[in-house]
Amino acid sequence: MLRVTNAILHVFDFDAGSTYFSQRPLDLDVRATRSYVQRHLRKISSCAESRHGEVAPDSGFAAELQRYLVGEREFVEFSTEIAQWFWEELRRAEDLEQCDLLVADFTDTDAAPTSADGADEGPSFDGDAGRRFFAVVLLPRRQAFVHEVGGAANDISRVDATLPNPSQKVASYVLVDAQTGAIDFHDRERSVGGEKVMVIPERFLQCTSEASSHEVIDEVKVIVQDVAEEFGLEPAVEVSRAKALVARTADVEESFSPAEVGRAVFEDRPEVMERFEERVREASLPEEAPVRRGVANRLTKSHKIRTDTGVEITFPSELAEKPGYLDFSTDAEGRITITVGNVAKIENR
Repeated sequence: MLRVTNAILHVFDFDAGSTYFSQRPLDLDVRATRSYVQRHLRKISSCAESRHGEVAPDSGFAAELQRYLVGEREFVEFSTEIAQWFWEELRRAEDLEQCDLLVADFTDTDAAPTSADGADEGPSFDGDAGRRFFAVVLLPRRQAFVHEVGGAANDISRVDATLPNPSQKVASYVLVDAQTGAIDFHDRERSVGGEKVMVIPERFLQCTSEASSHEVIDEVKVIVQDVAEEFGLEPAVEVSRAKALVARTADVEESFSPAEVGRAVFEDRPEVMERFEERVREASLPEEAPVRRGVANRLTKSHKIRTDTGVEITFPSELAEKPGYLDFSTDAEGRITITVGNVAKIENR
């Protein structure tokens, strides 16, 4: 679960040219407020589309964040400086979008704390259980219409300050691991001062931009499929084995090596392994790709195939490595037979 220590909402009104910076944090004792903040933070924490980066040595935000984390900066003051920066930057954008800024300091009690080298510290961790994060989230406001109940007649009114539902994705955010300094972010391109920029990574964070977990896993699946087809192997089996391997790795680590996936999947076929590693180098995939357990499970726990006859089969990726559960055979004419075994019961869904 998420334990939110502090959260604050700053409001931008680009139409009126006004800001409404809060002078106190949100009241997290109010259940609806706490739930709204937690659900948005959970969503960005588990987003597979988050890109990863490392801040530049001269990043002003990184330096001030470190001061805040060690207790040298006060939360409201620091969050207001962040809000002021975004206000000055976003108001210059040609495609203005009404939005508010949510800043939060929270702990994910489901995430094990890590040491500087990335290893889980486990029960020896001295402090609150879990891992501390600092988040900055742009919440776009939308127009909505509500009914107004009157005495003789009801009416319809427009509201211009509707925040996104917690189930909706937000396009722009920053998530910093307070212990390791690891950065996850997502942003959209904006036109600022006649220049196309990604405001968050390029100007706010001043950080590198590495592929998201989703992008890396998708590229690994494509390479496994291509290489399997090239060497006459069954792509459905090899891709599902690769996905199962990523899921198992994410259970104990917070990253996986694309090259290691190929070595494990094609370990008994050296020429196929060599071709896979060549494709990984051509694709410029990272040596290690960050991936959280929840993200990995969502992207890799199952595999879906569709035949040219219209039959669709979805199965747990791990079954590809268990003989007798899902077997593929090809006859002399190239036709494929799929055998599903060890089934005790079938349900209509």
